Amino acid sequence: MSSYSYKSYNRNNIRELPQVKYLSKEKYKEIEMLSLVFPFKINNYLADELINWENYETDPIFNLVFPNKNMLNNSLYDKLNYDFNNASEQTLKNTILDIWYKLNPHPAGQLDLNVALLNKRQIHGLQHKYNETVLAFPSAGQTCHAYCSFCFRWPQFIGVQDFKINLRQSNSLLKYLQHHPEVTDLLITGGDPMVMNSKSLENYLSELIENIETTNIQTIRIGTKSLSYFPYKYTTDKDAKAILNYFEKIISKGLNLSIMAHINSPNEQKTPVFAEAVRLIRSTGAQIRSQAPILKHINDSAEDWAEMWRQQVNLNIIPYYMFIPRDTGAKEYFEISLIEAWKIFSNAFRQVSGICKTARGPIMSALPGKIQVLGVSQLEKDGEMKDALALRFIQGRNPEWNNIPFYAELNENANWLTELKPFYGDKFFYEDNLMQIIGKKKHLLKQANESIEEISDHLEDTV
Repeated sequence: MSSYSYKSYNRNNIRELPQVKYLSKEKYKEIEMLSLVFPFKINNYLADELINWENYETDPIFNLVFPNKNMLNNSLYDKLNYDFNNASEQTLKNTILDIWYKLNPHPAGQLDLNVALLNKRQIHGLQHKYNETVLAFPSAGQTCHAYCSFCFRWPQFIGVQDFKINLRQSNSLLKYLQHHPEVTDLLITGGDPMVMNSKSLENYLSELIENIETTNIQTIRIGTKSLSYFPYKYTTDKDAKAILNYFEKIISKGLNLSIMAHINSPNEQKTPVFAEAVRLIRSTGAQIRSQAPILKHINDSAEDWAEMWRQQVNLNIIPYYMFIPRDTGAKEYFEISLIEAWKIFSNAFRQVSGICKTARGPIMSALPGKIQVLGVSQLEKDGEMKDALALRFIQGRNPEWNNIPFYAELNENANWLTELKPFYGDKFFYEDNLMQIIGKKKHLLKQANESIEEISDHLEDTV
């Protein structure tokens, strides 16, 4: 297989992209303006091998990486358009910042309720929402080979430090895991950790890997879009062999290494280099599991999902999750109703053999946890049978909630958990406990912040 040099294009150098000639002047200006709000990056592999430029406006990969005006509501778009063409630079910056805040940059308590605390100190760059799993955000992995237009972690890429989550000190990771034996799974995430070269990845994980017996970690997961966005990372890239060797080293420690591949469209899996990258990764002993949100304009058909799952199983990738788009960023443009998502999932499920049915969905990663939409049931209420939406926790902030079915009133237009009402009573079964968990977490975080202030005051007094 021939080598391939990676080259990226963003707002500043998009004119150098050879395929820009296919864009109309209006489309080019739209991208130029909207890329001030939504992170934008494409690379030569996507442009050369995946996008159908003759029909780019309906191409799923084009819509996956290029922003468009429908990703903002009319009022926000009109304000941005006016200021882009008429206002001062500072006014335009203020407008962009205002839009960012309106796009809900950190849903589901990411910056407060999911924080990791050790000895009354917050460990920046770690999140601990579920008992068994810790998320780590290495600072060197807070970018991607290309940016997804729907990305729910878009605040990582816009240059606002207060919005970012990252961990620079890997020794904090080891100490935290040593103090939390309930944690069995570490998810390295971003951005995309696989933009890191082998040396950076090894430097980040080396202390943990060499002392793994002092923790209870059994699985390391790496969340990545690299298989789709630059599979040459594992085939002919100058660092490919070293990356694969490091995967083998991790596995030699008795750990399960799972590559959590973000795959949004069947088209991403059709190139020979994708298949070769999968083969090489699996040859190290690592598993590959696939996950993606269901997205209008990209993969909102049962046929797409059935085809993806079949292709993945043929490549020995394990279908894992279908997510509902999180309530952040351009969600309104990409979202479909919970009922429609369930129908698409169910229809796709019916089209595939049992070996493909490891996939679970559709799932909301909401404030209380990962909640699966199970379908519509008929239940008795007020002396008559009525339709109810059946749900269950795949993962909850309290593990006692897991796998317990519960029911909501059927709302055909609901797109998220917060738009649902309990079928029985005025609260879902977990709500009181959730408020207790939130209250406790906020109290601990307040103590941590007070501790930092005391240390700061002490340092000032000693200077």
